[in-house]
Amino acid sequence: MALADAGIKTMQLPFRSPNLNAYVERLIQSIEVECLDHFIVLGTRHLDHLLSEYIAYHNRERPHMALEFATPMGRPPPARAGPFSPREVRCRERLGGVLRHYYRKAA
Repeated sequence: MALADAGIKTMQLPFRSPNLNAYVERLIQSIEVECLDHFIVLGTRHLDHLLSEYIAYHNRERPHMALEFATPMGRPPPARAGPFSPREVRCRERLGGVLRHYYRKAA
């Protein structure tokens, strides 16, 4: 009911669908290894903050091999336009530097 109130459309999954388990288990493993293993969770608000930062990183900044190194909610990676200097590279940090995203400075 809370999902419908937020405007999220739910989708009924097939009964006993083992192929979906692998995707969920891999996402949970990524969250544990890349995020939660680095923190002592102090409560539900802290856990919510950690998870929301990780999901934002995962969907907007982290390249996915299955999407040809694009991000699910972002733009595709730019085509390489020749050599660039290290001064053009920027770093965006989340969760105190645990999650880092490097990108080229816009021209």
